[in-house]
Amino acid sequence: MEVLIATAVFMLLLGGIVAANLYGLRMFQVNESKLNATEWSRRTFGKITAEIRACNSVSVGNITITTNSDLTINSFFAPLSLPGDVQQGNALQIFPTADTNSFITYFVDSLDETFRRTENTPGVTNNTVILADSVTNNLIFTAQNISGTVLTNNLNNQIIHLALEFYQPEHFLVGADYYKLETSVTRRAVQ
Repeated sequence: MEVLIATAVFMLLLGGIVAANLYGLRMFQVNESKLNATEWSRRTFGKITAEIRACNSVSVGNITITTNSDLTINSFFAPLSLPGDVQQGNALQIFPTADTNSFITYFVDSLDETFRRTENTPGVTNNTVILADSVTNNLIFTAQNISGTVLTNNLNNQIIHLALEFYQPEHFLVGADYYKLETSVTRRAVQ
């Protein structure tokens, strides 16, 4: 009788320990995805902010991506430079120096819902890096004035506002998460 009671108490204790460990692993998985998104946003937004602050000029525009029959991907950046153009688009072109052949482009690829960064430097192979996937909004860049009004011309002292919305799809034991990240930055050396 005593062995039966001791075994029952031991099994209840063992079941409680296993349940507590499983709950802890589940909470770790839930928090890990949130921490990964936070770390990614801090690194990515820090890099974009640093590049805009130190650049020679910046331009909001739209990028058009096409795929040819031989699966070659072509992209074309169209800046919003005409007077009256609402300064809101899916791409941002940053010119670190006065050389217009050297630039960095951040854009949303609406074909596969990714946020990408590409750098065009003469003599260097064009490399595109996917920064985020599952992006839900298309027009993520706006040029604003100091009061937050979207500009209709390309002013020298514009503030670049970035609003990125994305989600992490549901995966093993972790539900889907939706994120909205926003930041505003302007160049330090306004000419």
